[in-house]
Amino acid sequence: MRSPPNPEIFAPAAVAAADPFACAVGVGEGGERLDRFLSQTAAARGLALSRTRLKALIEAGQVTVDGAEARDPAARVAEGERIALVVPPPEDATVAGEDLPLTIVYEDGDLLVVDKPAGLVVHPAPGHAAGTLVNALIRHCGDSLSGVGGVRRPGIVHRLDKDTSGLLVVAKNDAAHHGLAALFADHGRAGSLRREYRALVWGAPERASGTIVAAIGRHPFSREKMAVVAEERGRAAVTHWRLEERLGPASLVACRLETGRTHQIRVHLAHIGCPLLGDSVYGAGFKTKASRLSGQASAALAALGRQALHAAVLAFDHPITGQPLAFESPLPEDLTILVNALRREQAAGGK
Repeated sequence: MRSPPNPEIFAPAAVAAADPFACAVGVGEGGERLDRFLSQTAAARGLALSRTRLKALIEAGQVTVDGAEARDPAARVAEGERIALVVPPPEDATVAGEDLPLTIVYEDGDLLVVDKPAGLVVHPAPGHAAGTLVNALIRHCGDSLSGVGGVRRPGIVHRLDKDTSGLLVVAKNDAAHHGLAALFADHGRAGSLRREYRALVWGAPERASGTIVAAIGRHPFSREKMAVVAEERGRAAVTHWRLEERLGPASLVACRLETGRTHQIRVHLAHIGCPLLGDSVYGAGFKTKASRLSGQASAALAALGRQALHAAVLAFDHPITGQPLAFESPLPEDLTILVNALRREQAAGGK
């Protein structure tokens, strides 16, 4: 039985003040998980810190054990260790509008479609509290977005990774939000939604077209990554692809999503041996191919600084009027430069 928590811990005022508060692991308390130890000790002092919240604080580097940062919630505490915790002050729940450039390709009273540049985060999150697409949308739309889809994600019904460019639709009222959310939940299986991406990949698929059916879940060893996993450990994922152009050591591929899993295209294409150019997470094993590129192609890839993925086609029936809408975004300049460099290298007989 666990002994009562050490009383030398957690002044309640420290929580509000965001100052470190410390405790010592007492006799009989060793061997407990770090997150569980902190949760039980905080609860004994009447502090409103859930185990989930404490786990997040540990993983964010807000806990030290004997002065050393501890980021593993499952680590076992040892008798006599000194544990310090910092609880940051709560963030403002509201999101401020910011005067950021927006490329709007369509807008009416219910929705708008934007062409998102690479490097722009879609909605505020830890580490990206400002400078997001949502900040720009709030400035552009004003109070009309308030409450549509939540404070942090007003109007957002789908997202693109920070370093993926291309088309994204945003709802401007609740009716449009519900209609679009239903379309994206269906992923075009029965509804009108069609999403197509252009990707530059290493190598080339063996056939002209195909379908990847492979469940995706959290990577077993790296919590920042996703991976193809057994069906019982992940969520069903389907990606249709076709080869558009061979470019020497690389290829231009079009992908159509039937599901919308995190990093789906990146994970699926890496799974068939064709990871995206510039993808440091899922294509790290292809650095030797990059080293064999010629000067122009090598420079274009280095300048890219992101995964070579672009949301090129977005089509759907308007959620209010039923009008068919279809939009296409050409490859942005950074990807166009890379494609042209690869074409020149191929024409010159490069490897």
